Amino acid sequence: MAKLAFHAILGMAALCSVTAAQAEVTNSTDNGFTVQHQTLISGDNEAVWKAMIAPSRYWNPDHSWSGNAENFYLVPQAGGCFCELIRTTADDNIKSSEGSVQHLRVIYAHNNKMLRLSGGLGPLQGEAVTGTLTMLLKPQGDSTAVSFTYKVGGYMEFPVDQIAPAVDGVIGEQLARLSALFAEPEPSAADAPDKVPDQVDGDEGDTAEGRDQG
Repeated sequence: MAKLAFHAILGMAALCSVTAAQAEVTNSTDNGFTVQHQTLISGDNEAVWKAMIAPSRYWNPDHSWSGNAENFYLVPQAGGCFCELIRTTADDNIKSSEGSVQHLRVIYAHNNKMLRLSGGLGPLQGEAVTGTLTMLLKPQGDSTAVSFTYKVGGYMEFPVDQIAPAVDGVIGEQLARLSALFAEPEPSAADAPDKVPDQVDGDEGDTAEGRDQG
């Protein structure tokens, strides 16, 4: 399964070209790498924090084991879990849990400022590596500067020069999706003001006066 997941994550990274300008593998060795993404989100740090600790709102379900983002949950305290329920729905529409997955574990949580988690995401879960994801928030006026930094080190069978940019794309995608929650919607055609009709030459008074004089 890990090999299949590796190819899947490579494919998803190719689809994440929208965030390529923000992508950066900041360090890479034979047994590890660091990726970092940062952006400015149009929202205060409290609002961004509340959204960030609710992965079901923005984490791409393509990077889940169940295929459903609603199964994600996160407990934002030390020892808390960024986990996923593996659910099935019976014919009577009753959901039941068949298991669960730990994606990451919280090792540091400071409300509205920083969340740090430990664990191997995706196919890295099956490797002998340690991964640390630091999610940092810094107020900047009415906005918030947000950075996601993921450091991975240890033994793995995947070639670092392939898995590093793939993971980089995935991390960048999640930050972009978080930022999109605060993007102002573009005005639609229905919201456009009605066009004012062009004024005809002359007015009704002139026309009426012309008739009276005739």
